Amino acid sequence: MKTLFKNGVIITANEQNEWFREGYLLVEGKNIVAVGSGQPEQEADIDQVIDLKGQWVMPGWVNTHGHAAMSILRGYADDAPLKEWLEEKMWPMEARFNRDTVRWGTALAVVEMLKSGTTCFVDMYDHMDAVAEVVEEAGIRGVLARGIIGLCSQEEQTAKLKEATEFARNWHGQAEGRIATMMAPHAPYTCPPAYIDRIVDRAHQLDLPVHIHLSETAGEVRQNVSQYGKRPVPHLRDIGVFERPTLVAHAVHLEEEEMDILQEYDVKISHNPASNLKLGSGIAQVPKLLERGFRLSIGTDSAASNNNLDMFQEVRLAALIHKGVNQDPTVVPAQVALKMGTRWGAECAFVPHVGALEPGKEADFIIITPNQAHLQPVHDPVSHIVYSASGSDVCHVYVQGKQVVKDGQCVTLDEEKIIYEANRVLKELLQVY
Repeated sequence: MKTLFKNGVIITANEQNEWFREGYLLVEGKNIVAVGSGQPEQEADIDQVIDLKGQWVMPGWVNTHGHAAMSILRGYADDAPLKEWLEEKMWPMEARFNRDTVRWGTALAVVEMLKSGTTCFVDMYDHMDAVAEVVEEAGIRGVLARGIIGLCSQEEQTAKLKEATEFARNWHGQAEGRIATMMAPHAPYTCPPAYIDRIVDRAHQLDLPVHIHLSETAGEVRQNVSQYGKRPVPHLRDIGVFERPTLVAHAVHLEEEEMDILQEYDVKISHNPASNLKLGSGIAQVPKLLERGFRLSIGTDSAASNNNLDMFQEVRLAALIHKGVNQDPTVVPAQVALKMGTRWGAECAFVPHVGALEPGKEADFIIITPNQAHLQPVHDPVSHIVYSASGSDVCHVYVQGKQVVKDGQCVTLDEEKIIYEANRVLKELLQVY
């Protein structure tokens, strides 16, 4: 099945930062076969033609760090520092989560993500079979890992590692290839070194990447030095974490030597600006990392610390805060912010076959309706996407060439039921709590 999308503005997010004002996108099956301006040469054998009538097409957002099920706790514990927020509010509530809670919390997050243009998300949580089932049903792409906290007995550690292993093995490559898996020790401050070593060893056995929180707050860095005599980055290096392809979340508090280590091992970084700001964790040194050649990505973290999953807002924030902090309007320009949310995001999530509109990539893309006051006039559509647009401007979403959002509504999920069920499980949680 060949489908031609024509007469649109095509924003490719390719290495050349190309966009085409009167462009086309040709999709065959789940793959992009041609992108350009005017008409494709092979138009004769096309099965379906969709006239975009000036709509904008861009790669779907890749959200490289989150905990989807925590959408259930959106707004539950605002305006608290990370340690208090996590240990006194989140963990006691999450201890009461069950499979049903995770399913409906994840489904709520996926509806929000799809409708606001996210086609791929990285998720670290518990009851991950329920998360994977939602991904499979929704048609979204997920890079999933059972997050492992090691502050427990050795028997519990072994049970968690077994569960994480079975999930990773059973679901990797499922949902027509839309699901990939990782191994995920939660953080250096929640996992003893020997336990992280066991988890990384399992990642070696399964040939999977590692995902871990890193240096989110100054307090956890001090704790790491106090406990282990090292800052988190050399600590994880010496354990052997970076011997596997690794994606770290946050990386707010880094010294130059730590940046050297991360660069040496080609460690990927997920920048989570809204969550870091809201929890008072700090602002990552994004301009310095970009200068060093890091291809950074962007994540929302959970809706409990953000409090939404709109990647348009996250990408805009990533472009703006560093200009202000550095008093330099040239840092994190729009084209860079766009790539952080798309092409580079896919690289950081270890799914390089998406993230850009170019031949050979899978057809994960979104369509935006630009005939609105805040998106006119059009000098530069990339500028408008980064600085003006929001998730509500998305009208259609495709993953692997299949439409999953049509006219702003999810095709594959029952949004009304999901909202009802999400409120039901929250009510049950609060009654128990």
